[in-house]
Amino acid sequence: MDFARSADPAVQRQLDRLAALFLPQGRFGLETIHVLMDRLGNPHRQLPPVFHVAGTNGKGSTCAFLRAMLEAQGLSVHMATSPHLVRYNERIRIAGKLIGDALLADLLAEVLDQSDDLAPSFFEVTIAATFLAFSRTPADACVVEVGLGGRFDATNVIEHPAACGIAALGIDHERFLLAPEDGAPEIPLARIAFEKAGIAKADCPLVTFNYPHEAQEEIKRAAEKTGAVLAMRGRDWDVSAIAGLEYRDKLGDLTLPLPTLPGQHQMQNAALAVAMLRHQDAVEVSSEAMAEGIRTAAWPARLQRLSPGPLAGEREVWLDGGHNPSAGEALQQHFAGQRLHLIVGMLANKDPAAIIEPLARETASLTAVPVPQHDCHSRAAFGLRAVHAADVPAAVVALPDDDLPVLIAGSLYLAGEVLRLNRELPD
Repeated sequence: MDFARSADPAVQRQLDRLAALFLPQGRFGLETIHVLMDRLGNPHRQLPPVFHVAGTNGKGSTCAFLRAMLEAQGLSVHMATSPHLVRYNERIRIAGKLIGDALLADLLAEVLDQSDDLAPSFFEVTIAATFLAFSRTPADACVVEVGLGGRFDATNVIEHPAACGIAALGIDHERFLLAPEDGAPEIPLARIAFEKAGIAKADCPLVTFNYPHEAQEEIKRAAEKTGAVLAMRGRDWDVSAIAGLEYRDKLGDLTLPLPTLPGQHQMQNAALAVAMLRHQDAVEVSSEAMAEGIRTAAWPARLQRLSPGPLAGEREVWLDGGHNPSAGEALQQHFAGQRLHLIVGMLANKDPAAIIEPLARETASLTAVPVPQHDCHSRAAFGLRAVHAADVPAAVVALPDDDLPVLIAGSLYLAGEVLRLNRELPD
């Protein structure tokens, strides 16, 4: 777990308290977060319309598109995302701006003081502080990214969202999301869908992609059980990409621009954000604002080309925090047929093959680096081709002076370190 460091002493005191928390592994149930919310005055019931997004890959990007579209409409937007890359503050955006240090320190102290006897998790405290902040500052909408899974994620205390969305599904966080449980599906992707669809709420739009049959059936079951209004791609809405995004649903057709965020998968994430907005009636967003949001959305460390800086220099360096097979496939689609130097670092509980195998044909050199302050794979886990470097700067310096691009990938924690080293702090 990355608790971050802060230059502000008051924030650091609270981050130290967070770091000392008991961290329940695989807690099942929302009892603790509900008790904590009750003690805080139930701030989750005092929020503006909430857009709640789950998924294995793409949920953060979908949130970024939603925020950009809502703000292009002239609306004030709170946003909760995870994990942070460089600063803990990145998790909480209040009315468009990252939370300031003084307010962050006060909120964390308030929540930690109220939960001392509950043995809360890091994420439960974080979400409680986030919703407390949101409830105390006026805004027109909230965009909330699920942290892990959905069914038992702390964000799932949200009771009446404007719309829920489920992005791409894949196998990840197996230790938690595939843990044996009576009554849960045994087929892995169906179980993942079961967990993500746990955010469905009665009379609330549940907007999804289309998935393999076993996953699709679980999502349909969840919608029927809860009374959610299912809006599934291919049935209730669809999109194709030619010169732009051609979106269609029962309200009509839209022609929208292609995203400026790199990667073919971002077209799907942008379309999901559009579909979520089109299938709800809590806030009004014009097609012009949707188009502007697609053009302006930013989401760091997801196929991000680094600016010239202390780490990248003038070289073409790309950064991606993806660490599962779906992320590996997306990277391969983006770099297909293009030779590159791959610098990779992965946590010990992730599979190196997820990234290095899809990119095998594109990889001109492979350098393994540690993920600072985390248990991670050694060079040997990446195969005979891999060489070791002590850190990312050493890996970059050791690369041949050629015109090939560089891709740094494998961990969001590593990505945060790269952004820090290149002085590109998310804002």
